[in-house]
Amino acid sequence: MIDSLALQNLLKRRTSNQWVQPISEQLVRDGFVLTDLLDLTLHSDDQLAFRAAWLLDTLITPNIGNYALHLPLLIAYSCKTQNHSCHRQYARILMYFTSNEAPDNVKQVVAETDMEPVVEQCFDWLIAPKVKVAVKAFAAEILFNLHRRYDWVAEELISQLQYLMKNGSPAIQAKGRRLLNMLQSSS
Repeated sequence: MIDSLALQNLLKRRTSNQWVQPISEQLVRDGFVLTDLLDLTLHSDDQLAFRAAWLLDTLITPNIGNYALHLPLLIAYSCKTQNHSCHRQYARILMYFTSNEAPDNVKQVVAETDMEPVVEQCFDWLIAPKVKVAVKAFAAEILFNLHRRYDWVAEELISQLQYLMKNGSPAIQAKGRRLLNMLQSSS
C-alpha cells in the first residue's frame, strides 16, 4: 500500500513527461488511499497539487465506474481547491460523472447526490475572469449535463454562454455554439 508520504515523493520525483501513466498503474497495482491523493490536490506547493490532480484525473476518468461511490468526496474537494491548475482536472472529472455516457452505477450515484454545490462551483468558474478557458468549457458542459435536473440552470447557462461568447476565445465560441444549439433543441 502506497502511503501519503510515498505518494508525495512519487509526485515530487517525476522523471519525464510521461510520468503520470506509470505512477497511475503503480497506484492501482500497489493500492492507495484516495483521500491521500485528494489531500495532495490541496497542498500548498502548487506544482505538487497540480501533479496530484493530474494523477487523480488519470486514475478516475478511464475507470469512472470504479469511483462512483466517491463522488461526494470528489465534489467536496473540488469545491475546496484554490489552485487554478487543479480546477481543470476536477472539472474534467465532474464532466465525466455527469455525462450521459457515464456507466449506470455512476448515473445512479449522481441521481442520489446533491449536485447543487457542483452547479454553484461551475457558475463561479464561468463568471470568474481569471479561470482558464478549459475550466470554463468543462464547467459549461457540466451545467448542460445537469440542466434537466435543475430547471433554472438552462436559462442562466444560456445567459452566461452568450456573455462569454461576446469576446471569448475560439474554444469558448465553439463550446458555446454547440451547447446553445443543444439547449435550444431540448427546450
